[in-house]
Amino acid sequence: MIRAVHRWPGLVALVLVTLLALSGAALSVFPAAERLSAPQAPAGQSVADLAARVAARHPGLEQIRRTPSGKVTAWWFDGGTPGSAVIDPATGADVGLADPNPVERWLTNLHRSLFLDDTGRLAMAAGAAAMLVLTLSGAALVARRVGGWRRWFAPLRGPLAGRLHVQTARIAVFGLALSSVTALWMVASTFGLIPDEAAPPVAEVAASGQTGLPLDRIEALRAIPVAELRDLTFPLAGDARDVFSLRTAGGSGLIDQGTGALLGWQDLTPWQKVSETVYMLHTGQGAALLGLVLGLMALSVPVIGMTGALVWLAGRLGRPSIRGNAPAARAETVILVGSEGGSTWGFAATLAHSLRDCGQMVHVAPMQGFDPARHPKARVFLVLTATYGEGDAPASARGFLRRMETLPKPPAAPLAVLGFGDRSFPAFCAHAAAVDSTARALGWPVLMPMGTVDRQSPEDFARWGRSLGAAMGIELDLVHQAVPPATTRLTLVSRRDYGAEVQAPTAILRFALPRTTLWHRLTGQGFARFQAGDLLGVVPEGSDLPRFYSLASGAPDGFVEIVVRKHPGGLCSGQLMGMEPGESARVFLRSNPGFHPGSDKAPLILIGAGSGIGPLAGFVRANRRRRPLHLFFGLRHPDSDFLYREDLTTWQAEGRLARLTTAFSRGARPHYVQDALRMEAALVRDAILKGARIMVCGGRDMAQGVAQALEDILAPVGLTPAHMKAQGRYVEDVY
Repeated sequence: MIRAVHRWPGLVALVLVTLLALSGAALSVFPAAERLSAPQAPAGQSVADLAARVAARHPGLEQIRRTPSGKVTAWWFDGGTPGSAVIDPATGADVGLADPNPVERWLTNLHRSLFLDDTGRLAMAAGAAAMLVLTLSGAALVARRVGGWRRWFAPLRGPLAGRLHVQTARIAVFGLALSSVTALWMVASTFGLIPDEAAPPVAEVAASGQTGLPLDRIEALRAIPVAELRDLTFPLAGDARDVFSLRTAGGSGLIDQGTGALLGWQDLTPWQKVSETVYMLHTGQGAALLGLVLGLMALSVPVIGMTGALVWLAGRLGRPSIRGNAPAARAETVILVGSEGGSTWGFAATLAHSLRDCGQMVHVAPMQGFDPARHPKARVFLVLTATYGEGDAPASARGFLRRMETLPKPPAAPLAVLGFGDRSFPAFCAHAAAVDSTARALGWPVLMPMGTVDRQSPEDFARWGRSLGAAMGIELDLVHQAVPPATTRLTLVSRRDYGAEVQAPTAILRFALPRTTLWHRLTGQGFARFQAGDLLGVVPEGSDLPRFYSLASGAPDGFVEIVVRKHPGGLCSGQLMGMEPGESARVFLRSNPGFHPGSDKAPLILIGAGSGIGPLAGFVRANRRRRPLHLFFGLRHPDSDFLYREDLTTWQAEGRLARLTTAFSRGARPHYVQDALRMEAALVRDAILKGARIMVCGGRDMAQGVAQALEDILAPVGLTPAHMKAQGRYVEDVY
């Protein structure tokens, strides 16, 4: 719901809000420029002294006016000729023309009303209201993304456009909220919706009828410092009954021109005081530095607007089009999708098409936007979700479980859950299981037991579809054909072969980096932005099912590199191992933020074996800031499969790798990487106690051995690998 409230006003009002912000940013410069250019009153100068000095130089003086920035302007009528000028308060002399700046006047009219009077004011008020809605909803979304208000400035990950959108917004949000609220207050004041209209002061005593008292002897003017003056209007020449009219920051009054007595005074009402403060905060008049800061924050609006539009457009383009998707409010069957790489959307599209063929009104949407109130006619909810990492929610399902738990009551329409995953991983369909168990615990009616699909199996999907059809009382035949991912062809430029002598043929394959466009860089698509630890999906010839390899390089390296070990009967590994420089492969990128080293300075303990050295070598290569890295590398024989041997030596000499420990399973003293950890238990334990993180990459058996070794190493200090995982200090990329 919050995302929708944020998205649609932003897209609809983008031009108006941008115009409002840019004109406001331009206007914020004028109070500061006026403050710097206008002569300021001497410290302690009174209004009486100022009036006397100006009157001495300008016969027929009618009014003196001072702006909150300190500029003093005088108007007079001498010998039938009107005059006006900016005044130096210290001398009363003219220093410039009093004519308003035409550029400032033009910008002010544009900013306030679009040159359309009251109609334009209402339009700009709508723009300010849209900005306030965007600011508040955006703040809530930022807090949700970074994990709470206390983590407001937590590091960001993801495509450049998304990071720039959030980073800019969380800096400018407070200024934009202040500008929006004050703008709405000023519009309400203009239309008389706020009782802040100034009431003229009433004379409590009649004027004396005397004239001629010198200005510097008028006690009421001597008591007011120039810094509080707004304007002073002089009595009409020759009219003994007329009086001085004084307006200050605290109120307004009437002063006898012959005796100097204060005839009446009217303090500002609380409403007027608030409106004065609001005017200062919005315009910067009287607070030039604040005005400049707010103006700079207003300049963020075009950046936020354009990056937000790019994020929305990239999301729309990255999500498969669901043909015939029914409106949410009319749908009988609601399909909620949790997907990380996009494949689950394809299954959802197949399911939606088949249900429509059975006469169902079907609406398909991401899980993260779930709101039962949007589906008043829903008769069944179907959740199709993958699992990210070790049981986490995929990208389009983030926050779904939390939203379920905060519902006032569960929906009346029953729920069916289908999980997608890989049975070779321990967290097989863990997120789907969490959704199913949470729903049951909350009392949400369940239509049927949770189903699972292993490795995108069309057979598993069809089997679940038949069970779903039986539960819904319809005949449902799901025939799914996977939509091949959008791929890029990468050309192999070099290869280094290892391991033939120990029956473990392995190669380091380096591909040329393809050309990227500005669109790729802004949206994070293509190969514009990636780093070691991300995944390269390779689509082998003769199959649409990709295989994933952890990247050993990042975009700044200028190439794409992976480590491949040939598996007996392996279609993809066999094709990759058979490639020669100049040949190409069909590939695509998938972000893997759960296996990135981060940008902090905490030491890293990297543990890998065999081809698992790939991303770890990439981390070392990228360690230009000389972060302490200790690499434990397990291999078979130093003369056969010592991957990156020369590179690791060079990186140690350059300070990118602090320490290298190897473990050879064949040779004079056979041992494994977990044995190497135990041999350096004291060093490992000390590093962990000082805040080191652990990153493990390689086969599942190796990872289990490493976890057991660390269990033993950390037991004396009361730590466990599980505890470190919960803290985000122990991550694995295993296969």
